[in-house]
Amino acid sequence: MRIALINEVSSRDKNPLVLEALKATGNEIFNVGCTADEGALTYIQTGLMAGIALNTGAADFVVGGCGTGQGFLMSAMQYPGVFCGLIQDSLDAWLFSQINGGNCISLALNKGFGWAGDVNLKYIFEKLFLDPPGRGYPLHRAESQQASRNLLAGISRDTHRDFIDILSRVDRATLETVMNYKPFKEFIDSYGKA
Repeated sequence: MRIALINEVSSRDKNPLVLEALKATGNEIFNVGCTADEGALTYIQTGLMAGIALNTGAADFVVGGCGTGQGFLMSAMQYPGVFCGLIQDSLDAWLFSQINGGNCISLALNKGFGWAGDVNLKYIFEKLFLDPPGRGYPLHRAESQQASRNLLAGISRDTHRDFIDILSRVDRATLETVMNYKPFKEFIDSYGKA
């Protein structure tokens, strides 16, 4: 699985911790947002990056976040085909994977990120990718939860514009900043489908 890590500026100092915890999952990790050393992307820009990464097929999954996790979550959810959850701990991660079967998570990387925050990240990713997503929990509710997930995907398709149309309408300066951000541009150029 290709996972895009997309931090925004307020949480860029946590990027090495998130990256290290993600690497332990054995997936292909692409660090395409703000790193500890560079980048000044806002949650608006990183949410757009999540939409582009998922809608072009460059990423199978996006891990993002911001200070509280709320901004990135709201920004990413503006785009079709993005199913993002706010994850605070390993139980959130496992339940989100099993019940919601999403393709994007938002982490609170400043609020409540204290002692053993790096350990919490490790446990989050262990549980997030432990079982195949969308199985349902409890198992006797799996069928109705899978039906709900499929219904939500249909609603997303019906209520959003075509992604190319969205990109043609997005604020030009925001889109240019995102598409000119070197790590992200290289990632999309290498793995995205036009």
